Amino acid sequence: MAGRINDDDVKVVRDAVPIDTVVSEYLQLRPAGGGNMKGLCPFHDEKSPSFQVSPSKGLFHCFGCQEGGDTIAFVMKIDHLSFSETVERLAAKAGITLRYEEGGYNPTHQRGERIRLVEAHKAAADFYVEQLGGEEAAIGRKFLAERGFDQSAAEHFGVGYSPAGWDHLTRFLRGKGFSDKELLLAGLSQDGRRGPIDRFRGRLMWPIRDISGEVVGFGARKLRDDDNGPKYLNTPDTAIYKKSQVLYGVDLAKKDIAKASRAVVVEGYTDVMACHLAGITTAIATCGTAFGTDHIKILRRLLMDNGSARVIFTFDGDAAGQKAALRAFEDDQKFAAETYIAIAPDGMDPCELRLNKGDAAVQDLVEPRTPLFEFAIRQIVSRYDLETPAGRASALDEAGPIVARIKNGASQHEVAVQLAGILGILDTQFVVKRVAQMARWARDRGGRGPAGPASSASSSAASSSSSASSYASGQSPALSGPALNLRSPAHRTERELLKLALQRPELVSPAFDAYGVDEFTAPPYAAVRRAVEDAGGAEQGMASAPEYLAGVREAAPNDAVRALVTELAVEVFHGKTIDESYAGEQLVRVRLRAVDLRIHDVTSTLARLGTGADHERHQAVQNELWVLQQYRQSLRNSGAAAL
Repeated sequence: MAGRINDDDVKVVRDAVPIDTVVSEYLQLRPAGGGNMKGLCPFHDEKSPSFQVSPSKGLFHCFGCQEGGDTIAFVMKIDHLSFSETVERLAAKAGITLRYEEGGYNPTHQRGERIRLVEAHKAAADFYVEQLGGEEAAIGRKFLAERGFDQSAAEHFGVGYSPAGWDHLTRFLRGKGFSDKELLLAGLSQDGRRGPIDRFRGRLMWPIRDISGEVVGFGARKLRDDDNGPKYLNTPDTAIYKKSQVLYGVDLAKKDIAKASRAVVVEGYTDVMACHLAGITTAIATCGTAFGTDHIKILRRLLMDNGSARVIFTFDGDAAGQKAALRAFEDDQKFAAETYIAIAPDGMDPCELRLNKGDAAVQDLVEPRTPLFEFAIRQIVSRYDLETPAGRASALDEAGPIVARIKNGASQHEVAVQLAGILGILDTQFVVKRVAQMARWARDRGGRGPAGPASSASSSAASSSSSASSYASGQSPALSGPALNLRSPAHRTERELLKLALQRPELVSPAFDAYGVDEFTAPPYAAVRRAVEDAGGAEQGMASAPEYLAGVREAAPNDAVRALVTELAVEVFHGKTIDESYAGEQLVRVRLRAVDLRIHDVTSTLARLGTGADHERHQAVQNELWVLQQYRQSLRNSGAAAL
């Protein structure tokens, strides 16, 4: 039986690898005061950074989803590794040789599946690179040269060649100690008539690395006419490779993306190479799939969603490229960054542009040209005859809802004015008002209208007579028991925040979805919070109000909670002006209350431990208390900006 890792070695690894260095491989960190760093949490979606790292203490903690721990815990969580796999990976990075107890160490049996698959891909990448220099690979070298890539360029990006035979790589990796099962799981081999054969044969090979720089897959380009496969063949989804969750070139681009607050999204491997060689080192590409939500999550963590961040798409000018741009636009509002589209003259991609017109032309291409909103609008409007009143009206009816989706009020107004100009409608204010009306309809669709004062009063009375325990237990409400104290500032604020989440989710999303159920101290309100979570979160309400509220009601555990959801969905707000500022106040008050309660609990724990407690346990509790106190101060000083 293979042994476990020596405890002293685990401690050495934990101390040797700085937590901020490891975390920075996955997201951008910025100073948060007191020597701490902050960033957008990689474990849940959020708009404002609630994820903090303390380099001096070697700890991380997210105040949104409550994930926390040391360097080992972070890597285990983000890369789905076992404890031993994580320690082995970090030890390899730090150049530390590990000792194993209880029977010695057998590398083949001890290493976890993910580590083995990554090692197989690294060995395969080295094998392919070596093959590129051989006689058979002359066709591959010619392909690269014709596109302006020399040997140094191929080496920089790790481009290689897969031999045309049936099982060259398979036999090579077997010789390295990898089993057939591991090669099949890795997607490097596939079942043949007489056993495993190479998946990639006679192709130019691009290694696809994850954000930490490890090879997790390959992209293979067809070179010969007798190859009946697709033009590009990618690694299938495996335990370490999901095409919707990787971006080609992100390992090379991540530092410059964070530094420049700019990312350039291109369509292929050669386009990434062309951009980087032309000095656009923030270029990345998807791997055989459309740019989607998971890709946005990766970029958001690098861009930190600051106001000056830019994402530039360089799709081809053909119909397929335009379709891809419109698809990207569908997810545009998930960015806080400004999004643009750049289309090269004559419809050339960056690789062709560099080859024909040089590096300067590529640099000019990615300077922001057309906002993605404007591009999408023009594509829609182009289908109508704007010379006729009916054509302009129809174009407004289709393009208006697009503009109405813009969450920022000032930006929505500005784009509405632009839309009026594009349509040729002289009455600009008519278009602005029409778009604002569409935005209201999108939010209020399916609503029954605001509740009057009498409704609000009766709802308060109904709430105060309901049993709090019935909401939490899922039983029918009793006529007596612990009642909601609507005079309590905490309960009033929690109620107001839930009303915002149900009626005006755009004002509290996505911050609200990061709030835990335990942050709502009244059991009935905690039950409603849980129902919102089970229905997919408040952010769902920004797309379709009726379906969202129906989903929340359906997720309610019983009729009592279902009735409270309805009640909160129609009850009038206490504030005079219901805007982002008002919503931010409610978010901060609820979070502050939760932090204060947690500080009280931790302080009590610290007092109970006393001076004779285990040192590590005592230190951990002190660390948590310190982090909580820092966060409380940040909330008080910065308000919603600290969420």
